[in-house]
Amino acid sequence: MELKLNKPICFFDLETTGIDVAKDRIVEISIFKVFPNGNKESKTWLVNPTIAIPPQSTAIHGISNEKVANEPTFNELASQVYNMIKDSDLAGYNSDRFDIPLLAEELLRSGVDFDMKNRVSVDVQTIFHKKEERTLSAALKFYCNKNIENAHSAEADTMATFEIMKAQLDRYPDLENDIKSLSEYTTRKKIADFAGMIAFDKDDDEIFTFGKHKGVKVDKVLETEPGYFSWIQNADFPLYTKKVLTAIKLRKLNTK
Repeated sequence: MELKLNKPICFFDLETTGIDVAKDRIVEISIFKVFPNGNKESKTWLVNPTIAIPPQSTAIHGISNEKVANEPTFNELASQVYNMIKDSDLAGYNSDRFDIPLLAEELLRSGVDFDMKNRVSVDVQTIFHKKEERTLSAALKFYCNKNIENAHSAEADTMATFEIMKAQLDRYPDLENDIKSLSEYTTRKKIADFAGMIAFDKDDDEIFTFGKHKGVKVDKVLETEPGYFSWIQNADFPLYTKKVLTAIKLRKLNTK
């Protein structure tokens, strides 16, 4: 089954120095873009993360410090990456919880004002876990009867994710071949930022999900404890979380 698209969608995967969204860096990124007319385009970049790649990460994806020493930094690649995804919805495997948040951090760090307005995301892992509870390799075997060659390379994982999503649409008649519907199906909870530190309550108001103000409306905290905003802005929180919090504060000021 081919995807029914109203706009392009970019399947992508990252290999990184680790799993801390705020601190770790991309060492490889692969993007596979599918257009509504069926055209496809792909690009893979090795990236110099400008920090050391831990041996345990190299053991997983095979990318060493020496391998990327002469590759461009993400800051040098940011405009190319953004130009490829700027008009597109996004899809990946565990992308809502990791790849999109980390990509957002790298883009914001490079001065690109990335957000998810006017786009949706589909996490193929969530479809798989809701339906079958398996890993990426098992998913490809289960749905497509294929084995991943070069697993944990960004390009191989990206192409596997694309093949799995198409096969999932073939297998499950209740899944609508519509990117917005798939995005809603794969959304675990409604959050305002990628890291899930600011979510929405039953009234659709932003609330904190951590710390001493967990469950409290953000507007109320900003009003009763204005120093909390400054603390978050100066602490080691994800840049996108800080951006969302700033937008909430500005909205509050503009409504006074």
